[in-house]
Amino acid sequence: MKKLALLLIVLLGVAHFATVSRCEEDVEESKEETDEEDSDDEEDDEDDDTEVKEENGVLVLTDNNFDTFIEGKDTVLVEFYAPWCGHCKQFAPEYEKIAQTLKENDPPIPVAKVDATVASGLGSRFDVSGYPTIKILKNGEPVDYDGERTEKAIVERVKEVAQPDWKPPPEATLVLTKDNFDDTVNNADIILVEFYAPWCGHCKRLAPEYEKAAKELSQRTPPIPLAKVDATVESELASRFGVTGYPTLKIFRKGKVFEYNGPREKNGIVDYMSEQAGPPSKQVQAAKQIQELIKDGDDAVIVGVFSSEQDAAYDIYVEACNSLREDFTFRHSFSAEVAKLLKVSPGHVVIVQPEKFRSKHEPSSRTFSVKDSTVVSDVQEFFKKHVIPLVGHRKPSNDAKRYTKRPLVVVYYGVDFSFDYRKATQFWRGKVLDVAKDFPEYTFAIADEEDYAEELKGLGLSESGEEVNVGILADGGKKYAMEPEEFDSEVLRDFVVAFKKGKLKPIIKSQPVPKNNKGPVKVVVGKTFDDIVMDTQKDVLIEFYAPWCGHCKKLEPDYLALGKKYKGEKNLVIAKMDATANDVPSDSYKVEGFPTIYFAPSNKKQSPIKFEGGDRTVEGFSKFLEEHATKLSQKRDEL
Repeated sequence: MKKLALLLIVLLGVAHFATVSRCEEDVEESKEETDEEDSDDEEDDEDDDTEVKEENGVLVLTDNNFDTFIEGKDTVLVEFYAPWCGHCKQFAPEYEKIAQTLKENDPPIPVAKVDATVASGLGSRFDVSGYPTIKILKNGEPVDYDGERTEKAIVERVKEVAQPDWKPPPEATLVLTKDNFDDTVNNADIILVEFYAPWCGHCKRLAPEYEKAAKELSQRTPPIPLAKVDATVESELASRFGVTGYPTLKIFRKGKVFEYNGPREKNGIVDYMSEQAGPPSKQVQAAKQIQELIKDGDDAVIVGVFSSEQDAAYDIYVEACNSLREDFTFRHSFSAEVAKLLKVSPGHVVIVQPEKFRSKHEPSSRTFSVKDSTVVSDVQEFFKKHVIPLVGHRKPSNDAKRYTKRPLVVVYYGVDFSFDYRKATQFWRGKVLDVAKDFPEYTFAIADEEDYAEELKGLGLSESGEEVNVGILADGGKKYAMEPEEFDSEVLRDFVVAFKKGKLKPIIKSQPVPKNNKGPVKVVVGKTFDDIVMDTQKDVLIEFYAPWCGHCKKLEPDYLALGKKYKGEKNLVIAKMDATANDVPSDSYKVEGFPTIYFAPSNKKQSPIKFEGGDRTVEGFSKFLEEHATKLSQKRDEL
């Protein structure tokens, strides 16, 4: 009995062991199966990266599957969109109809879309700057679509591009080199030339707009040609025309060069060049036209009086007007009636001030005689010298054209030449005239206090409590404020005399001077600008930044690394300045965006070199410094 019990125990033990072993095997098998399934899922996930999905008949392309899908296909229609874009949402149903129509084409033409907010690489690659952007890819090369966003128009264009013998039309933009440049620009009545660099981001963004403008202007009567020069290849041409940044655009008239100051998008370029192609001066035939300008005008009236269009003096006048056409309004006349009104004979240019700016202290008009031998620059100098009255009205619309000369004495109050307020405006202006007549070396102007609220704030006069305030804007960006007191001619005279004798201290907005400024990047504030940046013993690289600027924040690590790299250079300073909290007390350092970076050579502090390269890295800055530095002791390979 005992033997039987023992045998049963042994058998039970063996059975249990077998069961446990079997369970372990099942677990292992199950684990292996799970691993295999996970592996399969991973492979499926990898496949999903390049898999092209379809939404309502439109294929969905991404950074991962785009190139694979496009490869080998003759024609593909692609829309670059943003999910939040209202125009894109509105266009979606039409685009789905287009997809269905082209799917039924023989052969079918794929229609796809790219979410450019996610596939940012593709958006950048195809220069997508707005939504929706539609492109037709022909053998992988993009063809811009600028037509109507309708099924009929888009399908028609896609089918046209899909034809086996279709080729893109030749560029409307002319390509100029040293071999054809002079012949082209010398024979053109007017031509716009872009100097570009292939690697320049701004140039790439301009390119499609420039080409569209070239096409439209080529169809004008007469056509206005647009051309381009690769300045990295044609370096002699770039140097000849003072090209220091990209893109640089210049207008040529029969070989004579003029600055281009217009927009950089298609419609703006077309409008600007169409205006530039017209005559710089408008003809007037009746004296009444001139009288109206004098009575109601807000700016000086410039009129050239000539015997006919064949008059040599007229040609000289037109040439003088051409380069100043954006700064002045020119008129000309061949009328004896106009000549009689202006009290001149043919061959004279007259500048007449509007009635509201006339005074007993100055003539109401100025006259210049133009002869066959007159130099164009003399005529232009006459315009510039006499266009503003003794005390004119400075305002944002004419500031950059009329009031750039320094020193400028500005009297701020409620300037209003409308009927109800003209008398009060002229009352205060009269007191300024009494002083201005005695200081011909200075420019005087009145300005509305609301137009220049920020300027008054910078002068510390926004809370003065006075009806009239005065400031002097001097050379080098310096500015001076008159102590608030009741305004009168004698008070103004005393202030101007004190300025002339050098007894006034300039107003400088400045953060506190840093107590410890021994870091690799020196901190410059308004009060230390002259001591650090204008130090003639040292070269200085100065970054003007804004604390909120994303580009500035992105630049900070590289700029700090640059400072560390050159910290051993005693005669080279890497510096930065918060341009929102400090005045830049020098007109030579213009800050029009952030970051703005200048190199101030030790021997040319008033002629700083602006850093305009796209390579804002330690290497890019180092190359720039080594090219322009005057006091760099170490060679690049030693650093």
